[in-house]
Amino acid sequence: MSGSATTPVVRLDHVARTYHAGSISVPAVRDISLEIRPRVFSVIVGPSGSGKTTLLNMIGCIDVPDSGEVVIGGEDVLRFSDNALADFRARTIGYVFQSFNLIPVLSAFENVEYPLLLLKIPPGERKRRTLAMLEAVGLEAQGAQRPNELSGGQKQRVAIARALVKEPALVLADEPTANLDSATGTAIIGLMRRMQETFHTSFIFSTHDSRLMAEADQTFSIRDGMLV
Repeated sequence: MSGSATTPVVRLDHVARTYHAGSISVPAVRDISLEIRPRVFSVIVGPSGSGKTTLLNMIGCIDVPDSGEVVIGGEDVLRFSDNALADFRARTIGYVFQSFNLIPVLSAFENVEYPLLLLKIPPGERKRRTLAMLEAVGLEAQGAQRPNELSGGQKQRVAIARALVKEPALVLADEPTANLDSATGTAIIGLMRRMQETFHTSFIFSTHDSRLMAEADQTFSIRDGMLV
């Protein structure tokens, strides 16, 4: 991934996305341009249906805009083939979801290790990085447990470890504290801030959580698909 500490980790130029259902067209994102600085906490805030998730999905190369330009770490990702884009996404971007999205039949260790398997990292290196990441999120003793044996906060810690284990430049988190109680949510926010400072990763959140908003280095407010 090209770029430097001063190059925006994300740059969107006039991106727009409309969803179509039969004869109905719903504009989700309308002509948004923004730049996100590297190595910071950035937060996208707005009411439900405002376009937050669509915007996050376009930054994460999951969704493609109808128009505009998406540049991640200096790379114009819309020029990639489907295979090249999937490879870029696998290497460059980590994801943390409000519903955790852990694989239920895998242990915590195996869930964290899984992205490294996809990247064909050698077994010794996989084990070293997975154990180090479990320790970093305070779950070194829970590696053998499956998701149904973990609390909500522990599941989210596994999800954070899984997102960071491949050493991505960018981690996207969609409402990461929504399914957590207040104390656990506060602890998870503190953990993500420590991870961001330790690994120099850029975090981009979509959130309604005022505690996450208070931690933000950059805030983007979206309403009716437009920045406000």
